[in-house]
Amino acid sequence: MVRIFFWLLKWQFSVLFFFLGVFTVSGQDLEPRVYANVPKSLNVIAAGYVFMNGNVLTDPSLPIKDFTLQSHNMAVNYIRTFGLADKLARIQVALPFTFMDGSAVISDQLITGSRTGFADMKVRFGINLLGSPALDKSEFRSFEQKTILGVSLVTSVPTGRYYGDKQVNIGTNRWAFKPEIGVSKRFAHVYAEAYGGVWFYTDNNDYLGKKLEQKPTYSLQAHASYYFKNQMWVGFNTTWFFGGRTITDGVSDDSQIDNWRVGGTFSTPIAKGQSIRFQYHIGAYTNNGLNYYALSAVYQYSFF
Repeated sequence: MVRIFFWLLKWQFSVLFFFLGVFTVSGQDLEPRVYANVPKSLNVIAAGYVFMNGNVLTDPSLPIKDFTLQSHNMAVNYIRTFGLADKLARIQVALPFTFMDGSAVISDQLITGSRTGFADMKVRFGINLLGSPALDKSEFRSFEQKTILGVSLVTSVPTGRYYGDKQVNIGTNRWAFKPEIGVSKRFAHVYAEAYGGVWFYTDNNDYLGKKLEQKPTYSLQAHASYYFKNQMWVGFNTTWFFGGRTITDGVSDDSQIDNWRVGGTFSTPIAKGQSIRFQYHIGAYTNNGLNYYALSAVYQYSFF
């Protein structure tokens, strides 16, 4: 029974991190353990809260300055793992709800306001191509993870509340797609990983009566986590993203971003199949907008 409980904890911690990217904006994902090995036929339900403060959503091309926003975000997530051609695959669906309140100086006038509603839904489909076969929970107990290579596709569905006559919105009123490739490896008590992807965006044809286009945003992530004997762990997270220049009615602007974020994570089990995680991340370098800090807490329950 002790051995079985240990392995339950092992995959329990692995799946926890699939929820980290729910509240990210403009491609600034910080999602460790996306390609970690877990058993097939696993279900995970999670609920999370994120507080963000600063320049969270403003487009650098807009005439907005001295922008401050407080954003309270909640989300429900569901993950299902399964076998596909004897490889471990997973599907994740996340639906956030957001309350924003803030102020900005627009055309030299102080403007205050708030937004409340659902944000854009995120759907991720991924498969581990190497180093992660589709195993049931009994086979998984004796499997030793080495190097894993995986790919995924993240889709942002425009379900968020959007006002065509407003400059700041919860939703984006467009689709977005991010193909991604990742590699991870376990070194005794340390788990290291790195992956990169590109966000591609459809056009927003209802942007202040104009058409808004956006060039692709490129991103790279790196994560390192240290596991203690009791299966608590701490992690360091970092991401860099570049590009995303916007074009309004065919007119390009100086809105290209070159940003770098860093953060830390702490996770601990609280019961069989249950765990909680806390994370903090902040901008280490910001050239154009999106300068904010974020605090998050996530609870998850895993079952077969």
